[in-house]
Amino acid sequence: MCTAILFKSKDHYFGRNLDLEGSFGEGVVITPRNYPFNFRLEGAGRGYAMIGMAIVQQNFPLYFDAVNEYGLGMAGLNFPKNAVYNEAKEGFANVTPFEIIPYVLGRCKSVAEAKQLLIGVNILNQPFSAAFPLTPLHWMISDAHSSIVAEPCADGLKIYDNPVNVLTNNPPFPYQLSRLNDYINLSPYEAENRFSGNLQLNVYSRGMGAMGLPGDWSSASRFVRAAFTLSNLVCGEGEEESVSAFFHTLGAVAVPRGCMRLKEGVYEETIYSCCCNAQKGIYYYTTYSNPAVNFVDMHSVDLNGDKPVTFALNKKMF
Repeated sequence: MCTAILFKSKDHYFGRNLDLEGSFGEGVVITPRNYPFNFRLEGAGRGYAMIGMAIVQQNFPLYFDAVNEYGLGMAGLNFPKNAVYNEAKEGFANVTPFEIIPYVLGRCKSVAEAKQLLIGVNILNQPFSAAFPLTPLHWMISDAHSSIVAEPCADGLKIYDNPVNVLTNNPPFPYQLSRLNDYINLSPYEAENRFSGNLQLNVYSRGMGAMGLPGDWSSASRFVRAAFTLSNLVCGEGEEESVSAFFHTLGAVAVPRGCMRLKEGVYEETIYSCCCNAQKGIYYYTTYSNPAVNFVDMHSVDLNGDKPVTFALNKKMF
């Protein structure tokens, strides 16, 4: 279970919560322009530099999320029982789920370019290896102006405009978006008595205008809560204010350990939260055990290099 958002102040910021039952040894990985991604069926290809959270296996960065040097961001989120992958198709670019983030970010500078590219993409049903089996995913892609959602379905790869700049997991995005209609009466302002003109009802607390906002950790509820928070966020244009506002928004949908129990002794929790200033290439992150904000600047390495550079996560608070 995960949540991804796009937030715009002076700059634009892209990031997500990764909610899982355990870490994979991920780190912040910068892939420079001259690294040749060896795609399964599309051959080796160089592209734009990118920074994001990844696991590097067999010298291949497996990105959970990333932002490229032109400010285009992309994140993969779990989409169980809905994602449908295919055999290779003639006339399409055949790309595996673990390749799709570098494939898109290595070639596209904007959402418009990504949308055009994805029209010709077929998502393959090939895992990276036996140790990393196929994960059912859908993706949010954002630039400074807009977001889209890409969902691999039985009748092809669906591309949806995303006016709320939020994505969680199931159900499919059109249903998530339509569900916001059920909360049309929520407000960040003080509540009013609309229940009955014949009853004297009192506003006994601040925040009652948003009473009814779902508070559980299901993906549908997190979608509504993140969309409401993001839509009503007040923030200045400075970097510190913007990054703080971003992490507060992700905090509103973060999962504490023990509140989502998969089986005895196994809990889903927010492994990490990230916020990338997509215009400057600065990747901020927190981890479950260390809420302090750490960062990696993609321009701290040679972006014309030919090898991925990994920065281990700082998971210790003290």
